[in-house]
Amino acid sequence: MSNDQLHPVQTPGAETGTDRRLLLLSDKDNVLVACRQIEAQESVTIEGQAVLMSTTLLLGHKVARRGIEPGEKIMKYGAPIGSATQQITAGEPVHVHNMKSDYTRTHTIDKSAVRVAR
Repeated sequence: MSNDQLHPVQTPGAETGTDRRLLLLSDKDNVLVACRQIEAQESVTIEGQAVLMSTTLLLGHKVARRGIEPGEKIMKYGAPIGSATQQITAGEPVHVHNMKSDYTRTHTIDKSAVRVAR
């Protein structure tokens, strides 16, 4: 008996009708994570719905699993990672242009605030 017979391989997204290049980390998440780069103007399927990518989605970047309202928590790993700053449609990339961290004021390091240990 082969290992495939003992441990059937689950295709990511197969059970939900989602493109294999997008990974759902937790059922509680409202974002999917790109397992590979997806080029602008490529069509992807998200939970059975065809979506045309408006921009290139880089490896590891997030895309909305469904519509997300302004102020709604962005969920990844089943935990809130921030809040939407504007309406986000299904298939739209989710990044600093349309979400904010609820934990840090910025995604960049203010070099004037960094002290160097001597």
